[in-house]
Amino acid sequence: MQVQEQPSVEKPSLYDRLGGVYNIATVVDDLIDRVMVDPRLNANPRVDEAHHRVSAAGFKYLVTEMACWAAGGPQQYTGRSMEDSHRHLMITEAEWQAFMNDVQQTLDKFEVPQPERQELIAIVESTKEAIVISPFQEGPLTATAGEDRS
Repeated sequence: MQVQEQPSVEKPSLYDRLGGVYNIATVVDDLIDRVMVDPRLNANPRVDEAHHRVSAAGFKYLVTEMACWAAGGPQQYTGRSMEDSHRHLMITEAEWQAFMNDVQQTLDKFEVPQPERQELIAIVESTKEAIVISPFQEGPLTATAGEDRS
């Protein structure tokens, strides 16, 4: 007797489980609106200046593109790397936590189910190292004349 293999049922991508680009764009729209006016983030003058310099619509587009790509959608992220677009802002751990609180508030508002919420948070957290500076990364060390830094 031959054993028949059961066809494997592939779990839909996070992109599909979230409902695709329109649902993701709606959530990103709310998140970016929230982030742009968050006084905890805008207390950092570099972040505040960036929030007033960049177009919210363009920012939303790039974040939507990245979120769709990271969730397994057909989009390709065309923006700069997280490090290139954030390091000069000198974002601290406290500011990161404020941002993550904004993410949680947005996910709560749209009642994103727990499994998808956990996957989304893992995606966002995967960018932290490229965005947040450590207290010792304030800038490059430069040795002054006659000073030994070894």
